[in-house]
Amino acid sequence: MKTAHDLVTAAKALIREVSLDDAEHAIREADVLLDVREADEFAAGHLPGALHISRGMLEFKLAGTPELSSRDLKVVLYCKTGGRAALAAKALLDMGYIHVQSLAGGFDAWAAAGHPLARPSLPAFD
Repeated sequence: MKTAHDLVTAAKALIREVSLDDAEHAIREADVLLDVREADEFAAGHLPGALHISRGMLEFKLAGTPELSSRDLKVVLYCKTGGRAALAAKALLDMGYIHVQSLAGGFDAWAAAGHPLARPSLPAFD
């Protein structure tokens, strides 16, 4: 029986991971930056300009959103450390997307390197 680690390792062998050093360029060149973490993780902080679609809903949201349906979109994905993003990238390749990259090390590596983060502001209830 395969473990989650086995599935991530297999996915990483088939996808393109972009290094942290090359991430800013890849993100600038991308048509869409996707955060595939859960909603609470996204709300706690995310990469500026990221669109949130949790890993569990990814295929459904892409299929149901005309602006994201073009298979030649340049897509960069990330999650917390890279596992979910690798699985998501593999799913996008399986769906026929051509230009898919996953951020190696994910959000944690981005934040640890001191790159900018976005945090939604909450309304004041004074």
